[in-house]
Amino acid sequence: MLPTVLTHLERLVSFDTRNPPRDIGTDGIFDYLRSVLPGFRIEITDFGAGAVAFLAIRGNPKIVFNVHLDTVPDSPHWTADPHALRVIEDRAIGLGACDIKGAAACLIAAAAQTTGDAAFLFTTDEEANDARCIAGFLAQKHDFEAAIVAEPTAAEAVLAHRGISSVLMRFTGTAGHASGAQAMEASALHQAIRFGGRALDHVQSLADAEFGGLRGLRFNIGRVEGGIKANMIAPSAELRFGFRPLPSQPVDDLLARFRRMAAPQALQHFEETFRGPSLPTGENTADKFARAQALADALALPMGAPVDFWTEASLFSAADMTALVYGPGHIAQAHSADEWVALAQLVTVAETYRRLLTDGASLRVMR
Repeated sequence: MLPTVLTHLERLVSFDTRNPPRDIGTDGIFDYLRSVLPGFRIEITDFGAGAVAFLAIRGNPKIVFNVHLDTVPDSPHWTADPHALRVIEDRAIGLGACDIKGAAACLIAAAAQTTGDAAFLFTTDEEANDARCIAGFLAQKHDFEAAIVAEPTAAEAVLAHRGISSVLMRFTGTAGHASGAQAMEASALHQAIRFGGRALDHVQSLADAEFGGLRGLRFNIGRVEGGIKANMIAPSAELRFGFRPLPSQPVDDLLARFRRMAAPQALQHFEETFRGPSLPTGENTADKFARAQALADALALPMGAPVDFWTEASLFSAADMTALVYGPGHIAQAHSADEWVALAQLVTVAETYRRLLTDGASLRVMR
């Protein structure tokens, strides 16, 4: 099966689906998908700005496999053309080979060797925190009860992961000469830095929080910008931070707490610019976790540990679908120069997908 998987992966990698710039239309890679999925009912939706959803259905499945086809941009550190697949020793190297065109190739190969119920949702907007495709799909009437999202999990079923929230803060101060005593409070940069210290202390206080093997709150101040020069009090400053909560940590509560850490007179703007829920998410997370575990057991998938990275499986969970993550590759290779996926994992996952499409993907999901 590996030669077939690699043939498809070579073609998929050859299409430029970098996001940004997300210059993706309804042709190109989607024309290829149409050609290799005979017997499927195809529905393609263009949500604008390069966000395209391609839904392929055969029969009446209850489980939909989700694969994003967009990739991160390549970096100058690639040692060869990122859109030309290279197979060297035990790995396949190419942009998106791990994240997650390798999974797409496995599904296509499995579909060609089976005739059972199957549903694939291919999308192009995952890498820019702009989930138009999944939101559009979930807004429509459908009969699916579960989703398997094919992110790289080293061929193990992942049932839980952190959420993600990104925040933009703007601070205001009063410009003046830095020799003045008022600089301590008047500087917008000083206020931003004080916020950062309080936030880091709070995150440290949550180090013992736990859910399913995940511990603590992940937090990062990614950018601080402001001021003019060393002898001038900064009249403005901007700070961007992100955090990744456990499924048991309500995002709105955390946002409110972080906001209160800034001095009210200095805080000009506080905006959550992106939110991705945790997996599972919503009410009754324990019940949703149990449902995902029952599905993984029914499909005889090996169980993996919860992960720190975010996936769109949480969006399906938020819509009360049973959701889990299962695909080839390791997250350590994703988004890296000379990104690669192990050939052995492509074989394992392709064989698993074939088995599921033969006898598993139409199973009724426990709700």
